[in-house]
Amino acid sequence: MPPPHGPMGRAFLTEEEKANRPKVTGALLRRVFSYLLPYWKQLLLALLCIALSSLLTLLPSVLTGRIIDDGLIGRDLRKLIVLILVSLGVTLGANLIGVAQSYLNTWIAQHITYDMRNKMYRHLQQMSQRFFTSNNQGDVITRMTSDISGVERVISSTFTTILSNAITLAAALALMYRENWVLATVGVLVVPLFVIPTRFAGRTRWELTREAQECSDEINGILNETLSVSGQLLVKLFGKEDYEYGKYEDANRRMIRLNIRESMAGRWFFVVISTFSSVGPMLLYLVGGVLMMRYDAALTVGDVTVMVTLLGRLYGPVNTLLNTQVEWIRSMALFTRIFEYFDMPVEVESPRFPVRPPRIDGSVEFKHVDFSYDPERQILRDVSFRLGAGRSVAIVGPSGSGKSTMINLIPRLYDVTGGSVAFCGVDVRRLDLAALRAHIGIVSQETYLFNGTIRENLLYAKPDATEEELVAVCDKANILDFIQKQEQGFDAMVGNRGLKLSGGEKQRLSIARVLLKDPALLIFDEATASLDSISESKIQEAIDPIIASRTSILIAHRLSTILAADEILVVKDGRVVERGQHGDLVKAGGVYTELYETQFKRALETEQAL
Repeated sequence: MPPPHGPMGRAFLTEEEKANRPKVTGALLRRVFSYLLPYWKQLLLALLCIALSSLLTLLPSVLTGRIIDDGLIGRDLRKLIVLILVSLGVTLGANLIGVAQSYLNTWIAQHITYDMRNKMYRHLQQMSQRFFTSNNQGDVITRMTSDISGVERVISSTFTTILSNAITLAAALALMYRENWVLATVGVLVVPLFVIPTRFAGRTRWELTREAQECSDEINGILNETLSVSGQLLVKLFGKEDYEYGKYEDANRRMIRLNIRESMAGRWFFVVISTFSSVGPMLLYLVGGVLMMRYDAALTVGDVTVMVTLLGRLYGPVNTLLNTQVEWIRSMALFTRIFEYFDMPVEVESPRFPVRPPRIDGSVEFKHVDFSYDPERQILRDVSFRLGAGRSVAIVGPSGSGKSTMINLIPRLYDVTGGSVAFCGVDVRRLDLAALRAHIGIVSQETYLFNGTIRENLLYAKPDATEEELVAVCDKANILDFIQKQEQGFDAMVGNRGLKLSGGEKQRLSIARVLLKDPALLIFDEATASLDSISESKIQEAIDPIIASRTSILIAHRLSTILAADEILVVKDGRVVERGQHGDLVKAGGVYTELYETQFKRALETEQAL
């Protein structure tokens, strides 16, 4: 929830904002303003517009005195008309300059946020998988959207508002003291009478608004929990309708009371402010009258009127500039949050001078590989094996043993913490990252499809693929019959995350997409783990010939898939504890034997029974 503003725009820092107040340093300010430098010409023009607009808005107030003294009291109709037309012209000019200023502010702000969004998106794309698994997705999206959008508000509104009000305040004070220093001093002394109740009422309304927001959150929580499909079913089954209604009624009653108190607090505030706002002009009229009648015969009615008008011009800038510190802190906090992400190091990046592998055959070699997400959590320990070109290996083991982590090291989703992983004879850390990943295809357990057509999801792997290539890979993936039965064929929509397709259909489409990429190494990571037996069988029919035709790694729980591999690696607690052929491993009586008896054999018997 954004911090609410008190009456007349007064805002207050929350306790969290006070605790996390950023340290404003010269380095931070230079970094902030570095985003303005590419647009320095437009910025100078915008500053000129702000200054002109602020000054021109004060001229009608000065002309008011001439209109009264020379035009009305002097009974000079011609001069009255000229002064009125000049005042209108100045007002129109100020408004037109204001429009130009608004356009320039918006233009600069939009281009800066455009630059920041592009830079942030590029930076996030380069982050390792560790970043996305350890950071909250909502927080990442917030930095990309709300925080950077807040920068636009800071540039187009906060900075501009501070500058224009400072100029207006300084010019108004200068004009008032130029007109009459006594009346100007009286006017300045009145300003605190206007400010003090503003701050008090603002804090009161802030507290009430905060309580109302908490109450609103409670109401939303009740609605989300009890009016959802699952929640409503639970309420009915346990007969809690009256109980939940009582909770909702109580929260709703508290919300109404808070809304009434907040509304009335505002009304009382405006009564006080209206009263104090009238005190200033009345005092100026009184002091001005005394001066005119007793001490200063040169002082005119127009002069007093100008002073009263300029005093009114002081109220807005003074109140706005009271918020300068609060808005400034929020602005710097916003930039600090964005810079925190920009400053996160890219853990996995291409080498400056990448090596070209002597051949692209999909071969892989692990040499004494260690890996840990953090020092307290060792995942892989001294893992060594070699997968030759055109061969296949099945990796099996208990859940959490490190199987998926092993394959994530090959395309450098993570980097090893010890040892090395070689692809096509070269350490993956010496290869160009994009080229490395272009030769590796992974079919994971959790298939991700974009909300588009089947064709669009396939072409993600190869944008220039022909219709014949699409048909060929879908035929190999055992999904072509399904596509041809669709009314729109390849142009059928898959829905958000592929929700219009079954799990097996999504998985086979994922296999087709990887085949279209035509990688040298193909990895299947539990590709059939969460599917029913019929879908699993269709996918297995697609996988078997693929395994025989190219270098493959299979993480599997299905015995037929494991048997199709040239070698089996058994992983437990991050170590390769057994390796060999199925028959030899079963006879060994080790980890693989236990897996065979508890998982693989049972799955095979179930399949045969069906």
